[in-house]
Amino acid sequence: MAFSPERSLVLTSSENLLEKEKARAADPLKVNSAPTWTRRNEIFTENHTLAINLVDGTIQTRGWFPLNCPTIFRQDVTGIVAAIGHNVTRFKIGNRVIGHGVGMATKQNQHMGFQSYTVVQTNMASELPDDMTFEKAAVIPLGYSTAASELFQGEFLNLQMLTELKRKDPGKKLLVWGGADSVWGNAMKVLEASQVFDYHSPTVCDDLVAAFKGKTIAGVFDCIGGAATAVCTDVVHKSTSDKFVTTTRSRFPTPPEGLGIKHIFRTSIKGNEVGKTMCKDFLPTVLKARTFVPALEPLVVGKGLDTA
Repeated sequence: MAFSPERSLVLTSSENLLEKEKARAADPLKVNSAPTWTRRNEIFTENHTLAINLVDGTIQTRGWFPLNCPTIFRQDVTGIVAAIGHNVTRFKIGNRVIGHGVGMATKQNQHMGFQSYTVVQTNMASELPDDMTFEKAAVIPLGYSTAASELFQGEFLNLQMLTELKRKDPGKKLLVWGGADSVWGNAMKVLEASQVFDYHSPTVCDDLVAAFKGKTIAGVFDCIGGAATAVCTDVVHKSTSDKFVTTTRSRFPTPPEGLGIKHIFRTSIKGNEVGKTMCKDFLPTVLKARTFVPALEPLVVGKGLDTA
């Protein structure tokens, strides 16, 4: 099945953003036509609400991720299933859904978010209950995918995946840096915080080391990166733990000997069992039961691609 081109917000500069670090000066955005598609295991969503994350803005203004122009930005979408691809049985036309557009991974613009319609892989989409607004749900996809990628993948923290919310002490503690971040705003619906620390405190590192004394740390979930990573590695290095830090930033200092650091790419769950379990089995269930309520309040700034 193929569709006529629809509208997208497109960056039209002919230069690669990684090579042009000052792309912010030109701001070459315009509304243009969008690509068509014919794919297995994908749904075609008519977008109702699109979200902008901090990382989306920095891709354009700082040029840290290689993109070939013209390209489309953004990843978080909510809307209505307008069509389904071959082999799709889970979704029906007319279903309300949230989805994570994975165009940064596939390099295909139809998988990007800022357009009238987005092609979403079924492993990265979840049914949205009727009593939750599109605006409220739009804050979930990217933060949720990032959290799931860091928490449950075998090469990262490798925690046990969930199919429902059950609070229990696993015997190990997890240090999360960035409790106000959108990533942890979603992850805290999966895990339960037992203590909170002020990262502004000059003694925060010592306070954390003291808090973990006599306990085993499952690892460190660094939602912020940058200077925070150095503090996280110091804490885990001084504690009894698995000595592993996972971070959302790709650049980090060389860790002490015996301590591992790994950067997570947010779309890495799209083709594995973590994506299937967390987006198909877990999220629709807890959204319907209202045991998972988005922690962040959306700020609606406009209507239509032209206002972006």
